[in-house]
Amino acid sequence: HKVANPYSTWKGCLLMTYDVLQRVPRTGWVYRKVKNPESVSDHMYRMAMMSLTITDPTVDRDRCIKLALVHDMAECIVGDIAPSDNISKAEKHRREEEAMRHLTNLLPEGLKQEIYVLWEEYESQSSPEARLVKQFDLLEMIMQAHEYEELEGTPGRLQEFFDSTTGRFDHPDVLQLLGSLNEQRERNAKEQKNSQTDGSETEH
Repeated sequence: HKVANPYSTWKGCLLMTYDVLQRVPRTGWVYRKVKNPESVSDHMYRMAMMSLTITDPTVDRDRCIKLALVHDMAECIVGDIAPSDNISKAEKHRREEEAMRHLTNLLPEGLKQEIYVLWEEYESQSSPEARLVKQFDLLEMIMQAHEYEELEGTPGRLQEFFDSTTGRFDHPDVLQLLGSLNEQRERNAKEQKNSQTDGSETEH
């Protein structure tokens, strides 16, 4: 009895993209020599969870979840292209568009259209949902940076990631999460300062 290959169907092919994305590390962390950097699928999953917490009644929460799960799908083919890779935005878009056409090619017409339209909507930032999910994208990045600083015991080492998001957040749901993160960072900075002061006093 021959066992069917789970990836031989269009459903299997779609799920395989996430199999690959689990093994694609986020380039920014690799370049900063972070140990065990998050994968692209880790990043998208947390963005989807952020979307689940949306309280703004004027945006379509389910659409935000879908946008989060689709927005970096092309990276299973092109990889995670970072700004420091010196690839123009136009070229990055061209590569990712080609990858998305390839990835959705085997899907039934309805789903093919839905996934491609979601990806294009996010890329062009053409809806309130896409703009909100973009803010989640940036927020997830700095939450992850904070976690790495905590794990390494190196507060401030990844400050450039925080600096790159200055002025990029304006949605109340995002600002609420950002406020909690900033409070935690301030608390940690104070604790570190106090422990350094205590340490220097005991040395005298």
